[in-house]
Amino acid sequence: MNGILTLDEAVTGRKRLREAGGKLVFTNGHFDLLHVGHLDYLENARALGAALLVGLNGDASTRRLKGSGRPLVPAAERARLLAGLRVVSAVVIFDDDTADDLIRALQPDIYVKGGDYAHKMLPERPTVEAYGGQIALIDYLPDHSTSDLIARVKRLP
Repeated sequence: MNGILTLDEAVTGRKRLREAGGKLVFTNGHFDLLHVGHLDYLENARALGAALLVGLNGDASTRRLKGSGRPLVPAAERARLLAGLRVVSAVVIFDDDTADDLIRALQPDIYVKGGDYAHKMLPERPTVEAYGGQIALIDYLPDHSTSDLIARVKRLP
């Protein structure tokens, strides 16, 4: 697995990784305005397995979930930035509101989300549990959210 993949390419890469005995770690999100908090999260996710596949919310789903004016950076550019990170094995862009379809197709060994899901519903939990996958919650780096970054930029003179 390498680069920006279609779902079919990711499924093929997943099969190869499984045959080689490697664990696939999967996470998903918007990753709008990539920052060190994202990198810290992705580094911690990658440490859990042999490969890290990132499902990237496309522009349409980001608009639906984050509101008008988002994303600030188009999906193709966000995907390129993520794929360029050493810790990211590959990126798949998707436009659903949840990553359920990707998870069903890929059946990652470990599904990773932010620690904020410790106290709220994780929509993909039933899908992961249905095939026996593991869920790992990783704490975010404090004071490093995209929303905080946007607010700081808006306050500039």
